[in-house]
This record gives sequence, C-alpha cells and structure tokens, in this order.
Amino acid sequence: MVLLSITMKNISLKLEKEFLKELEKIMKKHNYMTKTEFIRESIRDKMRKLEEKEMPEKKEKEYIKSKEPLDLSYVR
Repeated sequence: MVLLSITMKNISLKLEKEFLKELEKIMKKHNYMTKTEFIRESIRDKMRKLEEKEMPEKKEKEYIKSKEPLDLSYVR
C-alpha cells in the first residue's frame, strides 16, 4: 500500500448528485468495488479509444511520408 502512495497522485472530482447515483448503479451492476477503480478504468478506456481513433490518420501520414517522390524527369 505504501508503494501506491508513492507512485500515484490524487485528483479531486466534482459530480452532480444524479450522475453519481447513476455511476454507482453501473458500478454495482458490473461489480466494481470502488469509484476509483471504475473511474481509473473508464479514463484508460477513453484514452485507448482516442489513440485508436488517431491511428488511421497516423498510418496514412506515415505511409505518405514513406513513399518516394515520383520520378517525372522523363515527362516533357
């Protein structure tokens, strides 16, 4: 437990009462034990989705960069 306090930082989060109730309902339904566990996993999932969304754009840019320019010197 000491290790966690060294490697993790606290943040505060304010949520509307109804939103929090909904969150707790979902947590129970999916067997989450703590809000921290649920929120941490939710943030990781969101980050992963954002990264995956960027992948096709990154791959396309890398593909374009990797292509050598066409040699059009023979064209007049």
